[in-house]
Amino acid sequence: MSYVYFIPKNRSAQTVTVRSYRERQFLYLWRKKMRKFIVAGNWKMHTTVTSGRRLAGAVVEAVKVPKGMQVIFAPPATHLTAIQKVVKGKKRFACAAQNIHQAESGAYTGEISAAMVADTGASHVLIGHSERRQYFKETNAILNAKVQRALDHGLKVIFCCGEPLSVREKGRHFSYVIRQLTATVLKLDPKAFKRIVIAYEPIWAIGTGQTASPEQAQDMHYAIRDAVRRRLGDKAADRVSILYGGSVKPANAEEIFKQPDVDGGLVGGASLRAGDFIELIRIAADLDKRR
Repeated sequence: MSYVYFIPKNRSAQTVTVRSYRERQFLYLWRKKMRKFIVAGNWKMHTTVTSGRRLAGAVVEAVKVPKGMQVIFAPPATHLTAIQKVVKGKKRFACAAQNIHQAESGAYTGEISAAMVADTGASHVLIGHSERRQYFKETNAILNAKVQRALDHGLKVIFCCGEPLSVREKGRHFSYVIRQLTATVLKLDPKAFKRIVIAYEPIWAIGTGQTASPEQAQDMHYAIRDAVRRRLGDKAADRVSILYGGSVKPANAEEIFKQPDVDGGLVGGASLRAGDFIELIRIAADLDKRR
């Protein structure tokens, strides 16, 4: 049996045929089952330790996360120890830092190191978020150094990528995003890449109320997975979780999450409302059972 890749309409790519639709479906389902479905909440610069503890506690008590899925809280750095205590012992819940510095230690007032994050018990860190790239001028060289530092300390990386509206309007969004990845995490070897989660965040949809259509999200996620496949092989491409991160909310989550190459979401505003975040987790859990 030969392999098939799901190609967006009107897009050329290398394809091979299979003998039947049934074989295609079996291969697709087998590959999708290899990937972990993740719902991650990026709290950004919101909540206090007290309100954050209350928020995380409400979510943890309300949902049971099924096997093969994971829920991650990414609170401000000041909250990490407190939120880690909330999720400790709770199956398939985890904490992530929103940022680390690229240096091991040093005179970097106000910064946080990978060692500090790991010592709180947090297991993940966000790297490459568009707000870090835009406001703090983080370059690919800086991001590469941060990724390596995180991996050195046993952290898993949620690596963000995405295009601004001006790039999408010119039709250059695929090449723009793939360049972000080939200059950074796609330089890793397959073993190190196992600790990477990719989050696609169309910058034009963050905090604007706009959302990429399910088809737009799927097309980009497919392109990202294909880039991983070409650089690091089938196994890496089939196993990497690729999250969508552009104004995800209960009203649009199901249509986005059920796309073949979407493996969950990096959630902003909706993660600050316990009811909305709980609903997103339940939507994801229901879809994960069916895949």
